[in-house]
Amino acid sequence: MGHVYGVPVDVTEQDGRPVRFVWERRVYNVRHIVDHWVTLRADWPSEAQERLPQREHWRVEAGGRGARGVYELQHDSASDRWLLARVWD
Repeated sequence: MGHVYGVPVDVTEQDGRPVRFVWERRVYNVRHIVDHWVTLRADWPSEAQERLPQREHWRVEAGGRGARGVYELQHDSASDRWLLARVWD
């Protein structure tokens, strides 16, 4: 199951995919994308906009300076913010 965090992170993207993120002042380079999926935000009324806000989930293998693990990053299209949702050591 891993540890759940839900904290904001700075993410560098390339072609819409995360390639690097900064968490607690450490830089993590994405080595491999394990999984990717999209969910619609349940808190948004369906008639509110033509394009529903969505949340992209990226499960990645990443590491930096001795720390290596599997991380779940989430990008929210409505706020354009990234979160570190979960970490597996």
